[in-house]
Amino acid sequence: MSRRTTVIVTGLIGSGKSAVCALLRERGIPVYDSDARTKRLYECSIGLVERLEEALGQPLRGEDGRLDRKALARVIFSGDSARETVEGIVYPLVLRDFRRWRARQKNAPLVVLESAVILEKPLFDGLADAAVLVTAPDAVRLERVMRRDGASREQVLARMAAQHIPLEKVSVTLSNDGTPEELKAAVEQVFFGKNSYICKLIEKTINDEN
Repeated sequence: MSRRTTVIVTGLIGSGKSAVCALLRERGIPVYDSDARTKRLYECSIGLVERLEEALGQPLRGEDGRLDRKALARVIFSGDSARETVEGIVYPLVLRDFRRWRARQKNAPLVVLESAVILEKPLFDGLADAAVLVTAPDAVRLERVMRRDGASREQVLARMAAQHIPLEKVSVTLSNDGTPEELKAAVEQVFFGKNSYICKLIEKTINDEN
């Protein structure tokens, strides 16, 4: 199969997009974890850290010579200019890595890209056939992240306030404000329901190839 239906799974912090993707993996759907793959790129892409240091004008490596993630985070959150510089160097590598990964999923009619931010970035426009937004009430997300990260209420609220999802790019919403069983049922309906939007996309892709 040369053409695979590509779906972005996104959501604000604490919404549960990773839980959704874990359920998809259980169903045999290949999932590209953009956070994990980006961390790997920082470690494995020859010259990447050096390029970032040169562009930003400051050291980003620790005593062991490897990327100091805390130093990079401080730079990214220091202002829009620094963040855009980092994204301009790193995101094209992520895009290339995803396309190579997707090409290897030869027998998969559906592949999923998990990311909190890709919908905001014009570089990735047109990459996917659909985007599923995982949602949960603010109070639920706040409690989840505080418990997960051991962060204070103020820290989590600041992170929540910094995020934005362009709703005009969202195809389907998936609510995650209940039990794990309810989430599993919602995933089944959105991704595998006979008349679901995603299933119709997959059918169209297959028919277009035949």
